[in-house]
Amino acid sequence: MSYISNQRPQPDQVLTDIADYVLKYEITNDLAWKTAHYCLLDTIGCGLEALTYPACTKLLGPVVKGTIVPNGAKVPGTPYQLDPVQAAFNIGAIIRWLDFNDTWLAAEWGHPSDNLGGILATADWLSRTHIAEGKAPLKMKQVLEAMIMAHEIQGVIALENSFNKVGLDHVLLVKLASTAVVGKLIGLSRDELVNAISLAFVDGQSLRTYRHAPNTGSRKSWAAGDATSRAVRLALIAQTGEMGYPSVLTARTWGFYDVSFKGNEFRFQRDYGSYVMENVLFKISFPAEFHSQTAVEAAMTLHHRLKESGKTAEDIRKITIRTHEAAIRIIDKKGPLNNPADRDHCIQYMVAVPLIYGRLTAADYEDRIAADPRIDILRDTMECVEDPRFTKDYHDPEKRSIANALTVTLNDGTVLDEVIVEYPIGHKRRREEGIPELIKKYKINLARIFSEKQQRTVLENTLEYDRLIQLDVNRFVDMLAL
Repeated sequence: MSYISNQRPQPDQVLTDIADYVLKYEITNDLAWKTAHYCLLDTIGCGLEALTYPACTKLLGPVVKGTIVPNGAKVPGTPYQLDPVQAAFNIGAIIRWLDFNDTWLAAEWGHPSDNLGGILATADWLSRTHIAEGKAPLKMKQVLEAMIMAHEIQGVIALENSFNKVGLDHVLLVKLASTAVVGKLIGLSRDELVNAISLAFVDGQSLRTYRHAPNTGSRKSWAAGDATSRAVRLALIAQTGEMGYPSVLTARTWGFYDVSFKGNEFRFQRDYGSYVMENVLFKISFPAEFHSQTAVEAAMTLHHRLKESGKTAEDIRKITIRTHEAAIRIIDKKGPLNNPADRDHCIQYMVAVPLIYGRLTAADYEDRIAADPRIDILRDTMECVEDPRFTKDYHDPEKRSIANALTVTLNDGTVLDEVIVEYPIGHKRRREEGIPELIKKYKINLARIFSEKQQRTVLENTLEYDRLIQLDVNRFVDMLAL
């Protein structure tokens, strides 16, 4: 006669590995620290730009209008001071809204800086609370450390494990990583932290349907904010002594692997360290889904070539996009595009706009530009073709290229030389070229929201790494508040 054992198992190793990494690992790599500094600036800037879009700002603020939380976390670029859970949603939503923050591409893709929503909200709230209690505030170096660790957890799991292939969205990894690092910030013990991480897996996980036809929509812009805020909530629940679920992954029938991962266990390519932050991809030139970044850069080159020869996009008969498998799976899209979220996940749209206008900005996904009939005419001329080498190099840990190549055939039969771009400007291999442009992007975004005086104050205190890391977290956020 069979029976079900009620012997409570030891926690799954995936849970304990994450907890031990967060609690014990010391980050010594200088590149990781310096990259985290640039990542922080870029992520904050992306959030400020999003504040110029009413579709985003309508979601912000407290749950109950007018609520101000004493010692609560402030939301950059706004007058809001909220509890850490709601502040994490607000910050996470603005960071992610325009699809302009950093990116990680592997078996799973995502945007590790999404975790800053929970990190900054929690650190700011703790800092203000500590000051009110006569204790020392948190420093920005602790925020950078949490960012490096959140990037690492999300990115290392993503290297070998595809959640999109089972229909789940990558924000699951945002919730997981944020739970772990927020748990450390609030002072969870090892057992409490393992419990919190298990709760993140027990949660229902977001379906990826809002990123794909025919349901592509604006939830993809606030899903990470939702995930990072949920992480803060779970860490706080664990702090009360609430129990965890040790075999949440491996339990037969009822565990995550059997229910949500087709019975497969996670695979790992490397131990946790600081690899992800060191190799993260910045979106510098274009607010476009990252698999298209090099295609957009190639389209910009072709726009200039056409202009120099007295031609325009209207002289194009055919465009062939030689690309990698992930781009075809995610953003090769035909048919009507119903909203900005639909358009920034369509490689044909993101190539057409720069060919016509010589630019691609966040505003170019809005209805006013999308109504230009030349865009859909040009989209219809495009064909995406997978290049196996591009796909191989995309997965190669020593390369991690995101290659695209464009070939244009004109109406008169002329075939322009193919333009190939293998690494976007935000890639580690183009870091020296990219950082000055990243700082320029940051300054532009500060100018969208703040007076010249406030901009100067922010820049004086944030551009230099050594000065930034000594800042109290609440002081940093106060400089960014309205």
